[in-house]
Amino acid sequence: MQIMPSLGFAGIGLMGLPMCRRLLAAGYPLRVWNRSADKCLPLLQEGAGRVETPAELCADAEVVMLCLADTAAVREVVFGAGGLVESARPGQLLVDFSSLEPAATREMAEELLQRTGMHWLDAPVSGGTAGAEAGSLAIMAGGRADDVQRVRPILAHLGQRLTHMGEVGAGQVSKVCNQMLVACNALVIAEVVALAERSGVDASLLASALAGGFADSKPLQILAPQMAASQFEPVRWHVRTLLKDLDTAVKLAREQGSATPMSGLAAQLMRLHGSQGNLSRDPSTLIEMLREACT
Repeated sequence: MQIMPSLGFAGIGLMGLPMCRRLLAAGYPLRVWNRSADKCLPLLQEGAGRVETPAELCADAEVVMLCLADTAAVREVVFGAGGLVESARPGQLLVDFSSLEPAATREMAEELLQRTGMHWLDAPVSGGTAGAEAGSLAIMAGGRADDVQRVRPILAHLGQRLTHMGEVGAGQVSKVCNQMLVACNALVIAEVVALAERSGVDASLLASALAGGFADSKPLQILAPQMAASQFEPVRWHVRTLLKDLDTAVKLAREQGSATPMSGLAAQLMRLHGSQGNLSRDPSTLIEMLREACT
């Protein structure tokens, strides 16, 4: 009988919850931590254990996974009081599903290695909550090849595809590219729906009309019907997440001497929408900004 590696998971949010459920369903021993402990309750009912601090995740886990909001949150969980660094040791592997700044990822990975001997794999994901629930995420990994191979059987329960993009930080660069496409696409879809509505066209038909054509995409099929119907609940992702990732893209481009005029404009528009009380709302609400601009 194969002995399954013990896992730790920090960050039980929109993505972390369904990812943990899939790991539990696959039979992995799992201990979880979240700043708001009540979010762990559904997982406790399904067989997970809960710890009081991130450091306790390293007590038994061979692999510790993170799915947190931003760079600051990851830094705090890893290096703050009660953080992973207090009990991490050689032979353990940190897998970070969060979307972070690539340079910060490389710096933190090196510090963790020097202080504890624990390896770091950045493995941001794409596919949203639907992909997390179905285990069909696209996972972009940066780190050592042997570390990628080590967790490949585990991540097979979470994603349909795991691609080794390069050294530590390469996964985050790839996720930045992904988010540039997603965010700009979301804004254009809002423009399209608003234009169709103003022109007397039934915008609810756009997704099906364009399906299979050159303009088709997953964001179109998901967002266009939601925007046309003003169906903004349940919230499956957040405006603040896209804004954070666009800001990361613009910063990375500046550091690398690359031009990102469209993503820069998208960041401005996303920031405007967020400033109107929409940071915690679903990006499908972008249609409201475009409708208001037409009145």
